[in-house]
Amino acid sequence: MALPVPLPRLFDYLGDDSSCVDAGWIGCRVRVRFGSRSLVGVVADIGPDSGTHVLREIEARLDADALLKGELWESLHWAAHYYAHPLGEVLASATPAWLRRRNSAPTHAEWLILTSEGREALAQRPPRAGSGPARLLELLQAGAAPRTEWSASEAMARAARAWRRRGWIAAASNKVCTATGRPGPPLNAAQQLAVDAIGRQPGFSVVVLDGVTGSGKTEVYLELIRRELAAGRQSLVLVPEIGLTPQLLARLEERLGVQVGVVHSGLAAGARARVWQGAASGEVGVILGTRSAAFVPLPRAGLIVIDEEHDTSFKQQEGFRYHARDFAIVRARALGIPVVLGSATPSIESLANVEQSRYRRLVLPERAGGAKPPTARVLDLRGQALRDGLLGETHAALAACLARGEQALVFRNQRGYAPVLLCHDCGWYPACPRCSTSDSERRALIWHRNVGRLRCHHCSLSTAVPNHCGACAGLALAPTGFGTQRLEASLTAYFPDHRVIRIDTDSTRTSGSFARLVEPLVKGEPGLVIGTQMLAKGHDLPLLTLAVILGVDAALAAADFRSPERFAQLLIQVSGRVGRSTRPGRVIVQTHQPQHPLLQQLLVGGYGAFARTELEQRRMAGLPPFAAQALLRAEAKTSEPVDAFLADALAALRLDASAGTEEAPRAFGPLPAPHPRRAGFMRAQALLEAPRRAVLQACLQSWVPRLHELASARRVRWSLDVDPVDWT
Repeated sequence: MALPVPLPRLFDYLGDDSSCVDAGWIGCRVRVRFGSRSLVGVVADIGPDSGTHVLREIEARLDADALLKGELWESLHWAAHYYAHPLGEVLASATPAWLRRRNSAPTHAEWLILTSEGREALAQRPPRAGSGPARLLELLQAGAAPRTEWSASEAMARAARAWRRRGWIAAASNKVCTATGRPGPPLNAAQQLAVDAIGRQPGFSVVVLDGVTGSGKTEVYLELIRRELAAGRQSLVLVPEIGLTPQLLARLEERLGVQVGVVHSGLAAGARARVWQGAASGEVGVILGTRSAAFVPLPRAGLIVIDEEHDTSFKQQEGFRYHARDFAIVRARALGIPVVLGSATPSIESLANVEQSRYRRLVLPERAGGAKPPTARVLDLRGQALRDGLLGETHAALAACLARGEQALVFRNQRGYAPVLLCHDCGWYPACPRCSTSDSERRALIWHRNVGRLRCHHCSLSTAVPNHCGACAGLALAPTGFGTQRLEASLTAYFPDHRVIRIDTDSTRTSGSFARLVEPLVKGEPGLVIGTQMLAKGHDLPLLTLAVILGVDAALAAADFRSPERFAQLLIQVSGRVGRSTRPGRVIVQTHQPQHPLLQQLLVGGYGAFARTELEQRRMAGLPPFAAQALLRAEAKTSEPVDAFLADALAALRLDASAGTEEAPRAFGPLPAPHPRRAGFMRAQALLEAPRRAVLQACLQSWVPRLHELASARRVRWSLDVDPVDWT
C-alpha cells in the first residue's frame, strides 16, 4: 500500500473479506487506518499473506477500476525513483485533492459558458462588484463553469437563470466538440515549416521551438493541436503561470471550437477533479494547465506542448520536488508522442540537449505580421537625479508614448512600496525577527503602504509600521528605494489623466483579478502598466510600444551560477512584450553598470550569443547541464541539530563505488543556506554532484534510505532536491 506519508516504503494490509483481492486492485484507491488516522492510499502491489504479522484490514475499496494505470502509473514510479521521493506522496501529488479526500468522484454536471451576446452586454453594463452576478461573471470569464460552481449561492443561481433567458449564457457539453473553430491567420513560411517538421515525425521526439518574441509560436501550437483533434487524439498544453491561462484559454477555445479542460491551483477542487477524470475517460481533448497538469491521464495522447519551457515555475519547490517539463518529456517517451518546447529564450539545459542531438531545434527568426524587433537604449544612472527611480529622460519617453495613444510598461521586479524604511538619523531600519540572524545580517521588512503594513517577502510575516526609530527613537523614518506600489503612486501623480495599472502578486490575489486588470490592455486602451515578472511572458498587447526596465543592477551582481541565464531570459522576455504589432517598439534599460559585459552582449548579440557563451562556460566549469546535482536541505529552530544531521548525512554517504575515478560523485558541505534563517528556522545544506546522472542516481538510491534511518533526522525538517534550480 502506498500511503501519503513521508516514509520511503510500502505498507501491508489485508484485503476485506467481501471480495477477492487480485491484480485488479493495483492502482485503486482504498481507505485504511494508519495509526489513529484514516487515510486514502493506493494499492501498489499484491502479495501473499505470510501470517507472521498481525495486519489491519482495508476498510473500503473506493474504485471499481484502477484510478492510476498504464503509462501514468509507470511514469509516476519513475518519478518516485528519479527524485528519490516516497511513492505514496508522489501518487498523492498526482491525484486531484478531491479524490484524495473524498470517497467518490465528483459527478458530471451541467456546464455553462458565456455567449458572444453575453460578453458584449456584460462588458457594456458590468454587474456591481462583489455581487452574485459579478461573481458569476468572474467564474464564466475563466472558462466553462459546472453547476456545482455557478449554483454555489442563490444570488449566482438566480443570475444564471436570468442570463439564460436573455441568451447571455448557454449550456456547454463537457465532451469534446466537433464544431469547427474560427480560422486563424495564414502561417508564414517558418511557421509552416515547423508544423510540417513536427507533424511528419511519428512517435516520440522533442522539438525546441526557438522563436523570437512575437514570432507566432502559439499559431504553431494551434495548428498542431487542431490536427491532433481531427485525428481523435488529446493534447496537453503546459504554461508556467496561472496569469497566462485566461488569454490562452479564450484563444484555444475560439480557434479550435472545443471546450478546453483547465487545471491550475486557482480552480475549485471539484472542477480540477472533473477535468482530470474527463481526460482519463478521453472526453476532454485539450487540457491547458500549469505545473500540476503534467499528471493528467492521456489515454488518447497525441501531443504535449510546454510553452515558455525555460521558466523556473515548472519546478516544484516544496514537497515532491519534480520538474513538470522533464516529467512531461518522460511521459511523452512512454506514450510515443512528440513534445514541443516553446520559448524565445530556451533553457541552457534544452540547448545542451540540442547540441548533443537529443532534441531537435526549429527556429522562428522573425516576428509574425511584419512586426519589427524593438530598439534598445541603456541609460546611465551614475550621478543622475532620480524621481522615484526614474530619470527625467524616462519620464519624457513615457509622456510621449501616452501622447501617441499607446501603452507603456514599467518593469520593476520588487513589489511593495519601498524595500527599506530607513531612519535618516542613525541608519536603523525595521528587520524581520524571524529571518534576521544578527545585527550584521538583517532582513529588511518591505513597506506596503496601501495596507499600512510591513511585510517580509521571505516568510510572509506582517507587522504594523513603526511611528519612530527602534534604535534612537527619532522620527526621521523615510522610504528608501522603490517598489511597484511606489511607482504606481508616483506615476499616477505624474500622469493624472491616464490609466495606471499595477500587476503583481499583491494586486492579483483574488480570483479573476488578473484577467480584470489586464483586460483594458488587451482591448487596446492607452495607459501605463507597472508590473513584476508576471508580465514578462506570454502576453500579447498590440498597443504596448515602450518598456522601461528598472532594478537590473542587483540581478547583474547575483552570485548563483544560473543568475546570468535568468537575467538574460527576463530582459529578452520583457523587451519582447513591446512592438508586437505595426507600431515600432522601444526598450529603455536604466542601470549603474551600462558597460557590464552581460548587458552589452545581450544588447548586441541577443540571447543566442549569450547562450553560446554560457554553454561553453558551464562546460568548462563542470556545471549543469554538464553535471548532475542533488541538494540536501535541513532546518530547525537552532543550528545545532541542523549541523549534526548534515554531518551524519555526509558520513552516511558512501562514495567508494567510484572512488578515485573521474566518475566519482563529490559532496560539499555542510554549507550555509543563502538565507541562513527564515521564518524562525536555521537553515543549511549539502550538495552532491556527479559528472553523469546515472552516477548520481546510483549514489542516491543507496544514500536516501540511510538518511531516513538517522536518529538526527528526527530532530530536523529535511528535504532532497534532485536537479535543483533555486538554492534559496
